[in-house]
Amino acid sequence: MRTFFRDNGLTIALTTMFLFSVSGMIFTGQAAYNRQLQEHGSQAVGLLAYLTTGDFLSALFENWESEFLQMSAYVILTAMLFQRGSAESRDPDNPDRPDDELPSHMRKRNPVLAWLYSYSLGIVLALLFVACFGLHWWASLRAANEEAQRHGGEVQSLTSYLWDAQLWFESFQNWQSEFMSTAVLVVLSIVLRHKGSPESKPAGARNDETGA
Repeated sequence: MRTFFRDNGLTIALTTMFLFSVSGMIFTGQAAYNRQLQEHGSQAVGLLAYLTTGDFLSALFENWESEFLQMSAYVILTAMLFQRGSAESRDPDNPDRPDDELPSHMRKRNPVLAWLYSYSLGIVLALLFVACFGLHWWASLRAANEEAQRHGGEVQSLTSYLWDAQLWFESFQNWQSEFMSTAVLVVLSIVLRHKGSPESKPAGARNDETGA
């Protein structure tokens, strides 16, 4: 059992932090949502009812969307671009990595599957971004229509809401923070260190050394 926790500690810790955070989001979100309802003379909703509201689902998928955008863009861009001195980049003078090509017999036997597997991480992350954007779009529309119905406003369709500023404001406000934080990590890893982390160069490495 000790070996299991040692070998899977990173996933266990991140999953625990995710569950704690999403639980906090649910309970605080419900309280904030019910406060808004009561301020407008509407009845408060229970926990299960809150989980099906556009307000909750929009906020949830809006954040997942931006995270998968960040990760897919990062995986794909780091395969093509360089930043000399960064732990997050391949060395521009020696970009090739060992074992970065599948064996030739596998590539010849089924070139399409070989190509898909070789780029599967970026592809799957990009598809998760697209899926979460679609869910955010749908849930944000639900939230907007729920708000419109409470105030006698106009209900929108899925197609018309795609051009609504609210949807894109929700997306861009998260996208900008993801790209900014990633750029900060790339640049700071040139001159700063965190001993033991694979996201950092070794503590004794020179600033111009590139890659972890």
